[in-house]
Amino acid sequence: MLLLGQVALAQPKVYKQRVELIRKNIQTVFYEPASGLYFEKDLPTARERRYSFLWPLCALMDGANEVDALKTGKPYLPGVMKAIERYDAKDEAIPGYRSYLADAGRDSRFYDDNQWLGITAAENYLRTKDARYLELSKKIYRFMMSGYDELAGGGLYWQEDKKDTKNTCSNGPGVLVALKLFQMTGEKKYLDTAVSLYNWTKKHLQDTDGLYFDNIKIPSLALDKKKYTYNTGTMLNSAVILYTITKEKAYLEEARRIAAAGKAFFYQDGKLPGHYWFNVVMLRGYLDLYKIDKNPAYIDFFKAEGERIWQEERDASGLIGRHKVKALIDQAAMLEFYARLARL
Repeated sequence: MLLLGQVALAQPKVYKQRVELIRKNIQTVFYEPASGLYFEKDLPTARERRYSFLWPLCALMDGANEVDALKTGKPYLPGVMKAIERYDAKDEAIPGYRSYLADAGRDSRFYDDNQWLGITAAENYLRTKDARYLELSKKIYRFMMSGYDELAGGGLYWQEDKKDTKNTCSNGPGVLVALKLFQMTGEKKYLDTAVSLYNWTKKHLQDTDGLYFDNIKIPSLALDKKKYTYNTGTMLNSAVILYTITKEKAYLEEARRIAAAGKAFFYQDGKLPGHYWFNVVMLRGYLDLYKIDKNPAYIDFFKAEGERIWQEERDASGLIGRHKVKALIDQAAMLEFYARLARL
């Protein structure tokens, strides 16, 4: 192991071992073979509904895709996708995924939940060239753009049936869906959408330090000024990809500014804030910037965080989390976290 300060850093082989342990725990504790569906919490008494909401499965989809990219063992993503397809609201005029099982009623549809699926589908297509995932990304794009209007000058809403906020968490990933579709197809309309959403989000939701507020209220235009790691991650990631596509130096300079501000703001007293999945979305942006700059400062504090969590925040059965009740989204987030570090 390498050392960062007083923290021993794992090597790729160790990260892969952790990935396999987490995957096994997910399939043992949170998966129901009879239905092919997943539970949201490990204890039945802690579950809000019988099966998981869509959001934790968005996290699991990305974790499974990263596991498959490691090429160790049986492919994981196909089984996860079978569960996710049960959330597809095919009866809607514009198809998209509901927050709960589609056959359980007309639950809300969140634009960001769908975008996370679209981003991972694009990453899978770029790796495998499986056309089904290109089509899924296009489907998500069509659905997310149904959440666009010109109130507040543009931008995407967060929730289909409650259009009262436009959030960084629906616009940042919206930029990424559009950028990845441009990378897959070369169609200029996707790049135009990405630039428009990126500029709108910068104008309306970015703080002076480079980080991003949570949302703008509609129609009051009041700002919710809370800051979360995943919003930093999507906009950092967007700036990096825009630079790789356009070669405009301003995007790279912006990415570096966000990265410096994100570390300074969020990494306090040797740890990141408590939501693992928010943090792994931020990791994605730093990894993409690292591929360009090769600056270890972008990655070392994530490695240290991964070691701290592994040593301090697992229970006797190996489940990860800061609370007694363990959550699928936390296992899925750390599955992705260690898989991405293993691939690094």
